[in-house]
Amino acid sequence: MNSTQIIYLVFGIVVVLALIFDLGLISKKGQTISIKKALWQTLFWVLLALSFFVFLLLEDGSKPALEYVSAYLMEWSLSIDNIFVFILIFSAFKIKEKFHSRVLLMGILMAILFRVAFIIIGIELIEHFHWILYLFGVFLVYTGVKMFAEDEEKEFNPHENKVYQFLKKFLPITHEDGNGRYIIRTHGKPQYTILFVVIVLLASIDLVFALDSIPAVMGISQDRLIIFTSNIFAVLGLRSLFFLLKGAVKQFQFLQQGISIVLIFIGVKMLGEYFINQWISKNEQVFVSLSMIIICICGSIVYSIYYNKKNIHK
Repeated sequence: MNSTQIIYLVFGIVVVLALIFDLGLISKKGQTISIKKALWQTLFWVLLALSFFVFLLLEDGSKPALEYVSAYLMEWSLSIDNIFVFILIFSAFKIKEKFHSRVLLMGILMAILFRVAFIIIGIELIEHFHWILYLFGVFLVYTGVKMFAEDEEKEFNPHENKVYQFLKKFLPITHEDGNGRYIIRTHGKPQYTILFVVIVLLASIDLVFALDSIPAVMGISQDRLIIFTSNIFAVLGLRSLFFLLKGAVKQFQFLQQGISIVLIFIGVKMLGEYFINQWISKNEQVFVSLSMIIICICGSIVYSIYYNKKNIHK
């Protein structure tokens, strides 16, 4: 086996064992997740992702390892936007808190399948038509500028979502939760519960966010291994992050601006790839990208906390 095959094998084993550990020992069916438990789960997934970074560093060298951690941090920070929308979805459909954990898990696993397909298509397109990277660059700059200029999150109404309207049109849906089941039988006929609907909505919403995040990751690295592993680790940690931040996500009001600056930076980097390569080595570019991500994300979070405390004391 070559180095890449070994890394994929280790990654697969780690993810499967981690999911078994999470489902079997940390999460209990029908159990609500406390802030304390959510904190431990978040630490578990973050440390697991960082452990993979160390393994990658030892197995494949500093460049892919730094690309991986840069891509992971990019995905992780963008996932906070997902959490805001996930909260709205659970609230709109009045999902009981005891079902949140399992519904999130199923939605996230479905989202991973969608992301894998999206990544494969994206990589194939780039390998055959390299100029698509420049389109991604323009898209990221446009998205970043638009995101920076927006004062507030756009109001999202799950009941008006096109995916929800499609499901209502073609599937027999009941607004019952089926006591945790996704399909129930009424008068001998199957009906899809609101839990099933929410799972599909979570996966589809994550795919929409992936339209921003995956091109951003491709701006950091076009290595399949880096893109797949960073995405999957970030998405798997999304469930615990949801429970940790669901009461405080609105407190990071300047995180949006921090993320937008990173998107603009990566977009400009993709557009100026030819000229940047003449002056800066690939290793230096990875280090600069990682530094930019850390400074912008951490800076926006710290400033949000400072701004909130300052307003409280006024």
